[in-house]
Amino acid sequence: MAVVAQSNADLPRLGIILMLGAWLLFSLVDTGAKWLAVAGIPAFQLAFMRYAVHFVISIGMISKDGFTADRFKTDHLWAVISRAMLLVSATLSNFYALQFLPLTLVSAIMFSSPVIVCFLSVYVLKERVGPWRWGAILLGFLGVLIVVRPFGTAFHPAALLILYNATALALYSIMTRRLSGVVAVQTMQFYMGLVGTLLMLPFAIWTWITPETPLGIAVLISLGVFGWAGHQLLTNAHRFGTANQLMPFTYSYLIYVAIWGFLLFGSIPDFWTIIGALVIMLAGLIIWRREQGQHDTR
Repeated sequence: MAVVAQSNADLPRLGIILMLGAWLLFSLVDTGAKWLAVAGIPAFQLAFMRYAVHFVISIGMISKDGFTADRFKTDHLWAVISRAMLLVSATLSNFYALQFLPLTLVSAIMFSSPVIVCFLSVYVLKERVGPWRWGAILLGFLGVLIVVRPFGTAFHPAALLILYNATALALYSIMTRRLSGVVAVQTMQFYMGLVGTLLMLPFAIWTWITPETPLGIAVLISLGVFGWAGHQLLTNAHRFGTANQLMPFTYSYLIYVAIWGFLLFGSIPDFWTIIGALVIMLAGLIIWRREQGQHDTR
């Protein structure tokens, strides 16, 4: 009995480790995309490779026990495709903006997504939001304004693409919540790769630039490998820990990209980016804490 208790106690710890690994892989995807974008590789090509490699891996995974049409069927096809289109469009906007913006600024804005989810849940999921969460929503948007500084000289229009990215990821998260337990994970992975590959293929062919070095080609392929693997780790993390236990560790991504940004591009986040990121994180953690308790004083 003592061994079983210890084993159960270790499950959330394993979930946390998988979550940290997932966001490490996602940080490598964005860092690799920025490195290639700076080298002149078009955003359409980056997005195509992100999903084409993902698609190939997904086909192998979903058909390993038999390649039949039934394994690719779902009664929620339009919802699955819509979910995939949201993530694909978010990826494209993210990869394009990375040409112009530091990794830390992009990631700080992107992590306003939980705040946007909370805001949209009022209208999309018809959830009740009390004063604490409304306060956190306002705090999160204040953090975004601090990071973006729309009326300052440091403002770059590409920041608006990241705001779209955060909104698309919020809608993607809501749709994932609705489809979770209804559609198999491997089925959603398959359609994500299929939609991304088909949408990006003609634009990728039109703009294609082959990297000049074997390292560049390897990084290009790694976008899909790391992206697929990150989603697998993220999904499996939730088998061992609850969303409430795992959510705070998503912010490890901000630490990862700050390290990669400094090591590869020599970029150090400025004072206001750090302050804005901390405000956004605080807002997200307030929302997480209220959801964890499930007993708001509304």
